[in-house]
Parts: sequence; C-alpha cells; structure tokens
Amino acid sequence: MKINAQWTGGMAYDSKGDASGYQVTMDASSSVGGNDGGPRPMEMLLHGVAGCMGIDLNVIMRHSMDKVESIEIEIDGERAETEPKRFTHVDVIVKIKGDVSEKVAQRAVELSAEKYCSAINSLNAAVEAKLELNGELK
Repeated sequence: MKINAQWTGGMAYDSKGDASGYQVTMDASSSVGGNDGGPRPMEMLLHGVAGCMGIDLNVIMRHSMDKVESIEIEIDGERAETEPKRFTHVDVIVKIKGDVSEKVAQRAVELSAEKYCSAINSLNAAVEAKLELNGELK
C-alpha cells in the first residue's frame, strides 16, 4: 500500500492512496502556521482506527447486522507532552443500538481491538475498547 503526498502551499498536503485512489487534504492548525484547511495528520490516525474498527464490526457481526439500528465509534486519543507527541493512550467506545446480544457485540469489539484492526495494532499506545449496547456501558 502506498500514498503520495504533494505539498500544496503553506503547511497543507494533498495525499492520495494507490489502493483506493481517494485523496485527502491535510493541514496544520493556524496556531502553528497552517490554514486549518483539513484534518491534522494525527487526527487522521484516529479516523483510520474508527474506520478499521467499524468495518471489522460489520464483518464480525455480519449475521446480526439486520438487527443493528446504529453503530457509533467514539475515540479519544491522549498524546505525549514532549516530542514525539505520539498517542500514549486511546479510549474507544463502540456504541451499538439494536436487538444484538451483548455476547455477540462484546466479542466483535474485543476481536477487532485485540486481533483484526490493523490501525489499532499499528499504534504505539495503550488502547482501551469498550462496548455501549443500547445506551448501557458494558
């Protein structure tokens, strides 16, 4: 898998992936000289975790997806105070609503977090994934 990032001026880069062909513009905040013209690179890492985990959940729970009303993935990343300001801890809450058994939903969250989600397993951070099923934290 490859990407190509082209500087577009200021602190912005257009980055395009060869696998999908999609392009995203990333930029720095105005507080460090950027134009706030796109997501920050570190934010994109968390977007990747959310997408990776979401797709995992759909695959793992494929036999129960007709009972799912909604899935929301909330991620909060804590970064180091000094350089490199990597993520040191990431909290993930997967909010599922619908007539899905707790056992199926919990298993899906655990399998994604611990085994299948390449994005989570690429982070150099402690990751804690939790399930919220129909409004109740499990």
